[in-house]
Amino acid sequence: MSQTLQNRASPDAATQLDIYRRMIRIERNDDATRTQIRRGRITAPYYSARGQECIPAGISSLLNDDDKICTIYRGIQDMVAKNMPLRPLWAEICGRVDGTCKGKGGPMHLTHPETGVMVTTGIVGSSMPIANGFAWASLLDGTKQVTVAYFGDGASNIGAFHEALNLASVWKLPVIFVCANNGFAEHTRYENGTAVDQISKRAIGYGMPGYTVDGNDPLDVYAHAHAAIERARAGEGPTLLECKTFRFMGHVFGDADGYMTKEEKAEAMAKDPLPLFRQKLIDDGVATAEQLDALTAEIEAEVNDAIEYAMSCEFPSDDELRRDVFAEEIPA
Repeated sequence: MSQTLQNRASPDAATQLDIYRRMIRIERNDDATRTQIRRGRITAPYYSARGQECIPAGISSLLNDDDKICTIYRGIQDMVAKNMPLRPLWAEICGRVDGTCKGKGGPMHLTHPETGVMVTTGIVGSSMPIANGFAWASLLDGTKQVTVAYFGDGASNIGAFHEALNLASVWKLPVIFVCANNGFAEHTRYENGTAVDQISKRAIGYGMPGYTVDGNDPLDVYAHAHAAIERARAGEGPTLLECKTFRFMGHVFGDADGYMTKEEKAEAMAKDPLPLFRQKLIDDGVATAEQLDALTAEIEAEVNDAIEYAMSCEFPSDDELRRDVFAEEIPA
């Protein structure tokens, strides 16, 4: 069995509301992205993380701006949860010159160091060794910064996973490995491609804590992330968090998701974490329905503003084709 967390931290009312804000920001941004693709306003590969909002929202509520994340092609949710501004994000999604990578990276290659969004990679699992590099720099600099590496369950079967966990443990790096286990590695069901029943068990072989977390419960995510981040800041090394969740959409936009049964998908969507957490906040007196509606309207306005801003930006010029590839001569 995976390890059991002791001394669980609980977020106060303000933090719970902040977690919900991040979840709604992810969901509204995801819905808008899929809508713009369907309408033909943008053409881009897109990997929806709908249903997985609790994971980055709960974790980012504990991170500072100078804490870093390394994520993957399904990682726009991780950036949005880290409070990356939406205008440059959308400009990049739309391939415009005012995007975070001058419109040359698109939705699979976004970055925003100002908020700690260091890299998005299209290579499965490569977020982990890169995160080790940032964590090693933090260790050398003597800061208390931590780095979070996001990846999916399929990535736990590649070499980089094992190499990264081993080195992070040897060097006691301040890194948190976060596996969003949604049960499907691209188009392959978990049980058909992974021998171990809990990915968190693999932490044992590398001498670090490993927890299986309810990735659909933001409070459970928060508690485990709090412990992992505190451990990292204290110089005690890395932690592996396996966050069990469900991906409402197919692997990539347009995927028919035939590898999911209609029954399990319907069951998962009936337990959508967003409305469940909303109701909990209301029941617990954290916020009223009217306050949460106003928050959603505010976020929708932010998303719509970012879309219209991006659409008004210019496309990169032909001169940009060879820029940012080779070093340019610096004038004396």
